[in-house]
Amino acid sequence: MTMSGTFSLPASRTEVVLEEIRRGILTRELLPGQPLVEAELAAKLGVSKTPVREALKVLSNSGLVTFSPYKGASVCVVDSELAKAVYDVRLVLEPEAVRRTVERRDPALLEDAAEALKEASAAISDRDQAALSLLNRRFHRALYSGCGNPLLVSILDDLKDRAALISIVGWEANPSWRKEWNEHKAILAAAKKGDAQTASDLLRNHVADFLARIVAAIGD
Repeated sequence: MTMSGTFSLPASRTEVVLEEIRRGILTRELLPGQPLVEAELAAKLGVSKTPVREALKVLSNSGLVTFSPYKGASVCVVDSELAKAVYDVRLVLEPEAVRRTVERRDPALLEDAAEALKEASAAISDRDQAALSLLNRRFHRALYSGCGNPLLVSILDDLKDRAALISIVGWEANPSWRKEWNEHKAILAAAKKGDAQTASDLLRNHVADFLARIVAAIGD
């Protein structure tokens, strides 16, 4: 299903609508600041307004959609303040979560991270920003989700959509995918060796460098 096509509905209409609106935002089919009118989205997606309304609520909580008392729902606009806030939390929490994950040595998580890197090669060739953003999110989650602290994982998970949107903005200004994926490879190599501190340090530098590029691109 695409925003301009049709789909076969699975068990949850809201989940399908949620993923379609999310992808529309990450592919820039739905532009920053664009109003998200329930009736219009429902007509495009071939559903009633109810699953659209529920999906917009979820996306508002995850940071892709903004609600205004007078204007209703619209696509979130990324500015330097938002980028700094999201990446500040990541810089505080994610390196430690990665360090703990590596120390726990879960081969399944490292395999998932490696698979995300493999799939990213095709996405880079296709310049598919939405796919790259989702694979980026998958890679990072694989390296923090085994930290052993469900609350820490939940906090980082709550930032995933915001981080994905910020990544898209950064890549539009500076398509540095190959640089970041090479950094991912270095992080994964350290993790596979069981070098938790190096993996953590590389991750911290990776996140900090990307934030610096984003802020430079969109201004203070």
